Amino acid sequence: MPSPFPGMDPYLETPELWPDVHHELISQIRAALNPGLRPQYVARVELRVYVSDQDDPGREVLVPDVRIEKRPKARGARKARRPAAVAVAEPIIIPFLADPEIKEARLEIRERRSNDLVTVIEVVSPTNKIRGARGRVSFMEKRDGILASDVHWVEIDLLRAGQPSVTRPGLVPSDYRLMVSRGDDRRHGRYWPVSVRQALPPIGIPLRKPDADVPLDLNAVLAATYDRGAYDLSVDYRRPPVPALATDDAAWADDLLSKAGLR
Repeated sequence: MPSPFPGMDPYLETPELWPDVHHELISQIRAALNPGLRPQYVARVELRVYVSDQDDPGREVLVPDVRIEKRPKARGARKARRPAAVAVAEPIIIPFLADPEIKEARLEIRERRSNDLVTVIEVVSPTNKIRGARGRVSFMEKRDGILASDVHWVEIDLLRAGQPSVTRPGLVPSDYRLMVSRGDDRRHGRYWPVSVRQALPPIGIPLRKPDADVPLDLNAVLAATYDRGAYDLSVDYRRPPVPALATDDAAWADDLLSKAGLR
């Protein structure tokens, strides 16, 4: 079953589902690009690693909410006799981040023979958009390092929540953002603001001159991601998405989903 939305499906942004969506997006972008990169270039998944700690604001999207968990009673089990003085209260189960070392995947395009880095493609994660978060610091340091080199930078932001990496006067406010900064033309970044009501535009992934850009059909990537991830089995379109849509967009989505028979 395909997504009912024309472009990015806002129901895929929920924190519980997004890590899997992010993984699948990276895989589908690589699968879409490698046939056009052969034989001179190759796209590979690489990891950006940073350490989160107890003071990291990004933990709100890394660790689930605190919840109360009760153990089910076995059928026919007798209630143990205990003195009232030693009765034990039900605990609150607090989830912890088991591994403070966080790994976020990105794509790197390299020249096959020299292994030189040519292009970095980042699909933005929630931690990359929280001010003061370790994930944002790591993301911005990596971006600034690339922008100071001759390596091309491609940024795909399909999350409505949080602080975008680029905020400049005159930029049209948008739900989603795509950006390409070419290593041979840093003064003129390519920027696409996209509404939740729109299909994602195809973009060109830059390579070394004189090689032409490789086209990337992001809407086709989204469709493949949704299908391969079987996200229709996890999404409940009867409820509002998380985060919630703006009022006008919520009314539009309600009409869209009602016409699709999902509400």
